[in-house]
Amino acid sequence: MARPRKFDEKKVLDAAKEQFWDGGYSATSLDELTSATGLGKGSLYGAFGDKHQLFLRALDEYRVEQMDGVRAVLLGDGRAWDRLVAILEGSAALAGSELGRRGCMLANSTSELNLRDESVVARARESYGGVEDLLTECVTAAQRQGDIAADADPRALGRLIVTILQGLDFMGKTGMAADALRQVAETAIATLPR
Repeated sequence: MARPRKFDEKKVLDAAKEQFWDGGYSATSLDELTSATGLGKGSLYGAFGDKHQLFLRALDEYRVEQMDGVRAVLLGDGRAWDRLVAILEGSAALAGSELGRRGCMLANSTSELNLRDESVVARARESYGGVEDLLTECVTAAQRQGDIAADADPRALGRLIVTILQGLDFMGKTGMAADALRQVAETAIATLPR
């Protein structure tokens, strides 16, 4: 019979997520993971499998948190137009902050591993596809409310906005000034067909 775990799995995954987010997958050593999580190698591997399995679990935790945040904004109360503005302005503000310089863990991981880890690329496609779906739904609602032109293609606009969001994230990592990032978001908002 297996012994009950004497640690909080969520806290361990959060610690591993932070370590991978800071260092990337390849540069994160097992010693760094054991130090960050407080678990020995045997306990870590016994609970989560190898480093790659732990990484994927941590990445999945990150994806759920991010998708919940995006969903809360785009499916929240108020006019759909205001929610679209909020997601663009909020992303620009985050990208221009000290925390934003860290970038998106999923985008960072995909950039690092896209040529050698299809499981990460598949997760990125699924996540960004989910964000695109939410944006498309929000654009469609804004069209019904008369805030976006009825003849605009909601899927194309959803895809455009998710691309702008990722561009803001990347440019924030380069150190682009917060004012410039805010201006990008404002320009994107102004170019949406009203």
